[in-house]
Amino acid sequence: MLSVVLAVSSMLATPVVIAHRGSSGERPEHTRMAYERAIDQGADIIEPDLVMSADGHLVVRHENEIGETTDVANHPQFADRKTTRSIDGIPVTGWFTEDFTLAELKSLRATERLPLLRPASAAFDGQDTILTFDEVVAIARDGTARTGRTIGVAPELKHPAHFASRNLNIEDAFVAELKRLGLTGADAPVLVQCFEVGPLERLSKRIDTPLLQLMQVPGGPADRPDLTYADMATPDGLAAIRAYAGFIGVQDQMILPRDDTSATLPATALVTDAHAADLKVVVWTFRAENIFLPLEHRSNESPPDHGDLTGYLNRFYDLKVDAVFSDFPALAVGARLGRLP
Repeated sequence: MLSVVLAVSSMLATPVVIAHRGSSGERPEHTRMAYERAIDQGADIIEPDLVMSADGHLVVRHENEIGETTDVANHPQFADRKTTRSIDGIPVTGWFTEDFTLAELKSLRATERLPLLRPASAAFDGQDTILTFDEVVAIARDGTARTGRTIGVAPELKHPAHFASRNLNIEDAFVAELKRLGLTGADAPVLVQCFEVGPLERLSKRIDTPLLQLMQVPGGPADRPDLTYADMATPDGLAAIRAYAGFIGVQDQMILPRDDTSATLPATALVTDAHAADLKVVVWTFRAENIFLPLEHRSNESPPDHGDLTGYLNRFYDLKVDAVFSDFPALAVGARLGRLP
């Protein structure tokens, strides 16, 4: 059971609920308020995405481009740092964490990434600063003390190959931080994620902390142009993952595909095949807005209105997935509680 692997003894129910960037459907993502709200809503694990500052610190942002999630555009002293950069082969224009020191990043304020879909969350813009990884671990530990439940942390290493090209080694910085925080053991309440393969393979030889290989419907790992995520989801691909990781984190549509109308198709064999390969299955990302839900779970044609996320979650719970990522952890916890006898 996932709770055993993570040594989170208070997790008696599965699937485990991972708060995706905190309670990010209700508060600006990756903020203290989002993480603390998620813990109070019953989430078992909180998730920080990790990128790097110019001076080598692990900072918590969805991407290294921060124009979407901070007020950096309102700081005239940083106007000349706006640029276009290739990230995993895709040109991106904006401001990038690797061009700022930690002190400069701390001078910014977090904003809602999807303000048109989540105006209620956008009302909290400007209230929180950018966090570092160790600050998120502290939030989890404080949450453990406050609630009596062991709160885990699921950091995702974003774009290691890109940062390496900028002479920033996110793997070394991450391992050093885990050692400093005492989180390198197999019993650490930590689940390390990455879309790339090489970083996880190397980390498996450096730490005993549980590892998770992320996958999605299109494309493949940025560091393995010879490999697709579809290949990795086959029985042979899953066996290869098991050599270095104990978990896969897969996009929901890899399990319940959708047709051209966005209605779901019959479930794939991925959950069964992964379990046969001795891999735990974590599914991402469950969001309540109609635009993210399959056709049959939408409430109407308005993209920001909420549909039947509980019903959609229950279909995955029926398939015996081990954990889910959700922007709305209260709903994921509620769906789980609703299934108890």
